[in-house]
Amino acid sequence: MATDTFTLLKVPPPAELVGLVLDIALYRESSGKPIRQVETASLVVPLLIGFSDPFEIALGRPPTAQDGYHSFTSGLCLTPVNIASAGACSCLEFTLTPLGARRFFGVPMSELTEQMVHLDQLGDRSLDSLRQQLGNEESWDRRLAIAEAFILGRMRAGTPSSGAIRWAYERIVASGGGISVAELTTSLDWSRKHLAARFHEEVGLPPKAVARISRFMRAQSLARARTESGWADIAAGCGYADQAHLARDFREFAGTTPSAWVAGT
Repeated sequence: MATDTFTLLKVPPPAELVGLVLDIALYRESSGKPIRQVETASLVVPLLIGFSDPFEIALGRPPTAQDGYHSFTSGLCLTPVNIASAGACSCLEFTLTPLGARRFFGVPMSELTEQMVHLDQLGDRSLDSLRQQLGNEESWDRRLAIAEAFILGRMRAGTPSSGAIRWAYERIVASGGGISVAELTTSLDWSRKHLAARFHEEVGLPPKAVARISRFMRAQSLARARTESGWADIAAGCGYADQAHLARDFREFAGTTPSAWVAGT
């Protein structure tokens, strides 16, 4: 995809990484003018390696000049992500699922929750080497090939999430947040406390919060598709108590009203 403002080249992950990696993308801005973006709360963990100017990024508030990031990651959060740039940024991004991020980084996802983390802070020499290799390469196709080979090898060497947590997480996502925590604990024969602790470690948020975001993402999908007659129908279809309940989640996760969010997409 190319516009007067940016160029985006996105490719799907190798087949064996489905469920762990959503896509690999190269992004380059060309406007030279300030760009502002807002990413709503979601069930993705970005890993971005920058090649030029930094982005200014803050969680739940407008960023400032002190919020500059060249290469970074961020765990799950319950607030919108506010992004600003001068219109001259370029980067490669891995978009990971929480389970993929746990396997990729090899650390508890609770260490990244609600945080912006510079890659330098991770002390990961292989990521530092990848960043240098990508920065020295000018071909976009070569950069994507290098990135794909790196993430494939890294995921193969990583430790998978536990089968129980993977099953529970996938049930939440598949149901659009409709499955209850009680159903999960009954199926696993676990206590709520144990399930929440394991989710916090392997996913980054407790199951109830993951279900809220999943339900919100389903509402976003229905709103984009324009398949429902109105917000009340979307709220009912996604399992919200009422339209006001849906609006509260939009304010928390998107930082705006449902109608304003649709107008901006």
